[in-house]
Amino acid sequence: MNATRTQSAPASAPGTTATAVVTGLGVAAPNGCGIEDYWRATLRGESGIGRITRFDPSGYPCRLAGEVSGFDPAAHIPGRLMPQTDHMTRLALAATGWALADAGADPAALEEFGMSVVTANAFGGFEFGHRELEKLWSRGGKHVSAYQSFAWFYAVNTGQISIRHGMRGPSGVLVSEQAGGLDAAGQARRHIRKGTPFVVTGGVDGALSPWGWVAYLSGGQVSTGEDPARAYLPFDTGAAGWVPGEGGAIIIVEEEAAARARGAAQIYGEIAGYSSGIDPAPHTGRPPALPRVVRQALADAGLEPGDIGVVFADAAGLPELDAAEAAAITEVFGPRAVPVTAPKTMVGRLASGGSALDTATAFLALRDQVIPPTVHVTDPAGPAAHLDLVLAARETPLTSALVLARGTGGFTAALVLRTAG
Repeated sequence: MNATRTQSAPASAPGTTATAVVTGLGVAAPNGCGIEDYWRATLRGESGIGRITRFDPSGYPCRLAGEVSGFDPAAHIPGRLMPQTDHMTRLALAATGWALADAGADPAALEEFGMSVVTANAFGGFEFGHRELEKLWSRGGKHVSAYQSFAWFYAVNTGQISIRHGMRGPSGVLVSEQAGGLDAAGQARRHIRKGTPFVVTGGVDGALSPWGWVAYLSGGQVSTGEDPARAYLPFDTGAAGWVPGEGGAIIIVEEEAAARARGAAQIYGEIAGYSSGIDPAPHTGRPPALPRVVRQALADAGLEPGDIGVVFADAAGLPELDAAEAAAITEVFGPRAVPVTAPKTMVGRLASGGSALDTATAFLALRDQVIPPTVHVTDPAGPAAHLDLVLAARETPLTSALVLARGTGGFTAALVLRTAG
């Protein structure tokens, strides 16, 4: 028998500045699944980057990735969903289950139109599509799965999450590559302020199949390094590209009064400020968007630069982009004025999942009052020499954090988080 749905606690009236708080986190990352396993590995500096195992990478110039290992989808999602889902959707569904459990939230007991799903995605189901293309060309169209019609699509994670949990409120998907996880969180806060009390957000991505790998390599920015400890070195003199990865985080966002009324298991903190922008076209002479976006996010949160306890950097791993980010941080905060970290050096760049994972990591940092490390970087270069780059886990009082993300094509976003009042 289905559980009886009850009316969720009333959220603030639409149009008010309702407070959007985070009550649950679900992580699927190359160095750990579940928030506690991931967090322990991250604080210890344990990397999940290694040689690709899901296909033979020997014929490609780049052979390292951050793979989510040891994940058994059959242990986390119903068997009926297995033939219709890509690997990254299975990760998203599992992470959603973990986030809901962490929040102490039972969707069956909440009002279905009071729950929204807003995720970010950059690739869709590349691995699923690769398999179906193989069937098409080797065996013919009759052997292509009917599920291909949606399993490849960017919005598939939002759709599968909403269907599985009966979430029928206003939903959507953001497609802005690495910036997507922050854009989704910003959209989730808009839904909260418009009167939806409960939003599932975040991003889980990945395209670690030969077809997806060719797409990664086409941009010419992926590291060709063979040593997992030296291939992805943002802000370092040895920076020569980034390492792709898969996974991300799902985040439960609620209106604060409604979360407290239902007895949320905990409140990690608040989504206090958000802004986004697009970099100008090259050779226009116009400045990059990042400094402006950071200032707008701080203003949106009602904070000054000196209020921020840590910056989670985008950390592109490319000298020109790293220099631009370091210069932007220094411009806004001053030289060595704020700790800067990039724990994604342990997992790679996860496309839309990357900034969602950084957001979850920032909330864990606020919870435990510790900044996770940037591993492998040994020789900060150029403008990065003016950063207080955190190279080992650092215990420090924290009340707020800034998360930065930049995506291919100029997407730029900043998210301000702070502890609950």
